[in-house]
Amino acid sequence: MKYLHSMVRVRDLATSLRFYCEGLGLREVRRKDVPQGKFTLVFLSAPDSPDAEIELTHNWDSSEAYGSARNFGHLAFRVDDIYAICAHLQAMGVVINRPPRDGHMAFVRSPDLISIELLQQGDALPPAEPWKSMANTGAW
Repeated sequence: MKYLHSMVRVRDLATSLRFYCEGLGLREVRRKDVPQGKFTLVFLSAPDSPDAEIELTHNWDSSEAYGSARNFGHLAFRVDDIYAICAHLQAMGVVINRPPRDGHMAFVRSPDLISIELLQQGDALPPAEPWKSMANTGAW
């Protein structure tokens, strides 16, 4: 058995690609437009995990409400510097829902409200401001 991908429905493909690619550093692996089904599939992978993919599914002209996506659980990514990626995402306007107060773990949400867990590679970084005194925001 081989793990292939997790699928996430997205409302705005461009906004989601900006979050996943520019924000988190994932790369687009392939894309498939299906005109007869009125949807686009975009497959993304992390540079260090090319075989584990996220499939973004964009249903054209859909007004379906996907809900808060809290029932999905979360996607998790190991990162080289949790403080740097949180600062980068925050500069992009992403809310850091659970700041990396411990230098090890943080949570953010994608534009489609998918929880994203960020885990520091190796040992936790020493607690540092502004993160160590930052309160949680919303749900993750």
